[in-house]
Amino acid sequence: MGVARPPRPNARPTAERPRAEPSAKLEADVADFLQALARERHASVHTVSAYKRDLGQLLLFTAERRPAAHAPDDIDVALLRGWLGVLARTHAPPSVARKIAAVRAFYRFLERHGRASRDPARGLSLPKVRKKLPTFLNVDAASEVMRSPVGDDAEKVRDRALLELLYGSGLRVSELVGLDIEHVDLVRGEARVLGKGRKERVVPVGSIAVRAVTAYLSRRAELLGDKPPTRALLLSARGARLSVRTVQSLVQRYGALGAGRGDLHPHALRHTCATHMLDGGADLRAIQEMLGHASLSTTQRYTHVSMDHILRVYDKAHPLATTTKRGEP
Repeated sequence: MGVARPPRPNARPTAERPRAEPSAKLEADVADFLQALARERHASVHTVSAYKRDLGQLLLFTAERRPAAHAPDDIDVALLRGWLGVLARTHAPPSVARKIAAVRAFYRFLERHGRASRDPARGLSLPKVRKKLPTFLNVDAASEVMRSPVGDDAEKVRDRALLELLYGSGLRVSELVGLDIEHVDLVRGEARVLGKGRKERVVPVGSIAVRAVTAYLSRRAELLGDKPPTRALLLSARGARLSVRTVQSLVQRYGALGAGRGDLHPHALRHTCATHMLDGGADLRAIQEMLGHASLSTTQRYTHVSMDHILRVYDKAHPLATTTKRGEP
């Protein structure tokens, strides 16, 4: 049994440094901003959560480095640069860029409501972020994935319907699981979806997807069983609305089965839809409208895979291409 050592005569007692606490005023401003973000701008739960985390980190940094700062105008660009300098050691450029976006949105809110006289984030420059090219499948691989749910049980019939809607209509996974029965018009071949910012749009549902959804609806009651009625279109094996996580798992499974792509995710099928439409000659504006992109620049990411289409158009339309073969002197 060990014997406790007596303290050294000259040893000084070690006192833990009290943890700096953010200003209550700044915390209240952030809370009001997040509430407005959710209610007025209809931001997703994920966006609100990310902004709350980012701004919380800023308030802690401010409390530690500038304890006298109790109001938005007490934060200046020098403090923000110090914060970003610390973040740059442990965070990737995309994360740092998002944190800057959070601060800018926060100060825009404060300025609109007369709570801040200036926006110190205007003096910040965004880190260079290399934009990742969208993941997509070629036509053959996409077809194999669509055919992967083999079987005649209700779940497999449902899976064929959900895959066709993701690929055929370019839906986000949240839009897919949010569909109710009345949102899909199989006669007109269209679906009404609620996208980002709770913006509603109508998307086409192709003939193959119409047949897949029709087949699923004839078997939907088997999944519902004796559970209470629900308007949700896609149901789980327990009769509840299908979850985002379940769809992600299904797409991953069928990606591995059909295309040898165990990393396939629902958004990749959305990318695949846009890429194949563009390569088939669809107008960028039409694709933008269908996908619900707020900016055309987002849709333009898909032009990188459509060079074959561009070259075909060039061969048909350009006067030099019609007189000589490309590549010949």
